[in-house]
Amino acid sequence: MSKEHKHSNIREMQKKLASVPAKPGVYLFQDEFHKVLYVGKAKALRNRLRSYFQKSSGLDPRKSAMVASVSDFEFTVTGNELEALVLEANLIKQHRPRYNVLLRDDKSYPYLKLTLNEKWPVFLLYDEYRKTGTILWSLCPFRCNVADPFFH
Repeated sequence: MSKEHKHSNIREMQKKLASVPAKPGVYLFQDEFHKVLYVGKAKALRNRLRSYFQKSSGLDPRKSAMVASVSDFEFTVTGNELEALVLEANLIKQHRPRYNVLLRDDKSYPYLKLTLNEKWPVFLLYDEYRKTGTILWSLCPFRCNVADPFFH
């Protein structure tokens, strides 16, 4: 891609960013061939998307390389953060984007385990289902960070 074309593309994306609402949702970054490079979710789409394209963003080298490859983006507004989380997981499984390395290869459902054979029952995160005198709940069809404030 020529330098001149890249600058006009950045201007087009900045115009498009102005129309993004500050609502929860999912975004997809695409390369010049419309292949999905990355799927992400946000509490406020406008803020999250703008953060990628600011000169002072301080992105790590991997994310900087990704942003340099972005030619376009799409977004979908969701009703809430939970809907965004589920949609993000489904889109990652559907498109298998190059830059979504953490969720792309998950093959199992994580389970939240409540131990019952202890004086003070404890919640633990397990990768597989086992019958062991405990109660198991399937969290969602992708790896979750239960330490994330979203789950509290």
